[in-house]
Amino acid sequence: MVNFDLKIQVMIKIKQVHKSYITGQNSLHVLKGIDLEVGAGEMISIMGASGSGKSTLLNILGILDNYDSGEYLLDGIKINRLSERKAAQLRNKMLGFVFQSFNLVSFKNAMENVALPLYYQNVPRKKRNLIAMEYLERMGLKDWAHHLPNELSGGQKQRVAIARALIGKPKVILADEPTGALDSTTSLEVMDILQEVNSTGITLIIVTHEHDIALRTQKTIRITDGNITEIIKN
Repeated sequence: MVNFDLKIQVMIKIKQVHKSYITGQNSLHVLKGIDLEVGAGEMISIMGASGSGKSTLLNILGILDNYDSGEYLLDGIKINRLSERKAAQLRNKMLGFVFQSFNLVSFKNAMENVALPLYYQNVPRKKRNLIAMEYLERMGLKDWAHHLPNELSGGQKQRVAIARALIGKPKVILADEPTGALDSTTSLEVMDILQEVNSTGITLIIVTHEHDIALRTQKTIRITDGNITEIIKN
């Protein structure tokens, strides 16, 4: 059951965020004063053409990249120029990631891939593997726990990736084109899972090129040339 009280809290607040990259003697201004608020428990999509700035924005939200100026608050914590150790701690504690290319470790089986975030939280091996099995069972993959990624279908790999994102009990999941490598039927199955995850109160931010995927979220943010140009309630 969704805790609707969470909806009134701001999980992510970005104010006048600018980001440029230096390439040789040139400067590329990628984000040009982004303002964005995402409530706790919201599920939003971000859309935009290649080069619009959406991946840069997602990297900043995921504490994978710094911004040049402005402000970013994650659950009230100011995020700016953190040490790599502090950034890693916050990512592990508060964020989960789902990628188009799954980003599974090829030589680890499904259970070990799911358990990986708990390794970084110093959870003993036996305990983290037991917890990983619980999450795989939730994803309908208990029987595939000891299979390597190359023995899994695309949909199975993405469900392993979602289980891995969930196991650390994050407040926010960032999904970068989570259905981009999947066929249409499997894409819908993955979106069903993500909507179920969102119904537990976890905030979801999905970058996508697909309009039908964006329509499954509560709100669509359109980015053009480094600016938010439209916010659509779905």
